[in-house]
Amino acid sequence: MTERMISVDPDEADVRSTLQTVGSAHLRSVRHPEKVNRPESPVMRKPPWIRVKAPTSREYQETRRIVRENKLATVCEEAGCPNIGECWAKRHATMMILGSVCTRACAFCNVATGRPDRLDPHEPDNVARAVAELGLEHVVITSVDRDDLEDGGAGQFAKVIRKIRAQSPQTTIEVLTPDFLRKPGALETVVEARPDVFNHNLETVPKLYPEVRPGARYYASLRLLDRAKELDPSLFTKSGLMVGLGETRQDLQQVMDDLRAADVDFLTIGQYLQPTRKHHPVDRFVTPEEFRSYEKMAYGKGFLMVSSSPLTRSSYHAGEDFEKLRAAREARLAAAG
Repeated sequence: MTERMISVDPDEADVRSTLQTVGSAHLRSVRHPEKVNRPESPVMRKPPWIRVKAPTSREYQETRRIVRENKLATVCEEAGCPNIGECWAKRHATMMILGSVCTRACAFCNVATGRPDRLDPHEPDNVARAVAELGLEHVVITSVDRDDLEDGGAGQFAKVIRKIRAQSPQTTIEVLTPDFLRKPGALETVVEARPDVFNHNLETVPKLYPEVRPGARYYASLRLLDRAKELDPSLFTKSGLMVGLGETRQDLQQVMDDLRAADVDFLTIGQYLQPTRKHHPVDRFVTPEEFRSYEKMAYGKGFLMVSSSPLTRSSYHAGEDFEKLRAAREARLAAAG
């Protein structure tokens, strides 16, 4: 079958299947029950520069089979990532641990909210086996928020890291963690397991947190990144931002300064895409030229690595970017010495 180009606009069927209503008050689907009373916002038509290939390749199907057979969730599917066709064709899947149901209700996110799943004791082994089967040189492990767990799921992150190390010792490991808000000792547990990259996304600028990320606290997330580097100065730290939510260029400059003050190495910047009418609306579509200007600005502030484009996501091209990140650190150390 030939590949065809598709827009990433969610069509009417996608919206109805995710958020079906009976009358105007009840949801037939429970994927986003917390959003039933939110006002509807039209899903804006995407500009021509946001295009993805339909996932039809044999390699995509093989990746899908491995994920299914190991009973794994991926953020690629749960968050409706537009890059899934490209990444899975390269056998790059971002594993999502701690179940597929989140305890938070962020206005931008397409992951299901509700009563979380029980922890699967076999999950670390299943993830490690899938990483080996896929032959991954670099893997990204992320999760839902688990505010119901005493450690926020940190112990499961550590177990997954150790299982991957045992089965695929050459694979580099990147974790994209929740904020572990009010979970003493959780960050220490993850860092002690020695991932290669510690990633936590700020997602947006401080003024938009009450609307976009109401369960989180900007300065708590910033401190998490700062503390991770304090615990292990050799650890690469990383964070990501969405644009097109209502932020200004000055807002982004301030966040970049905050991240550099926390000694964060790697920044990703991508376009926010509205999953359904019940999610936060897109304020505007940022042009590729403006993304390039953000990249230039970020490098000027001292980041070792910057990925800034309309379709950039935290784990997009993560393996290739990790190699560039490592080379950039070596070059900077050589120049300083």
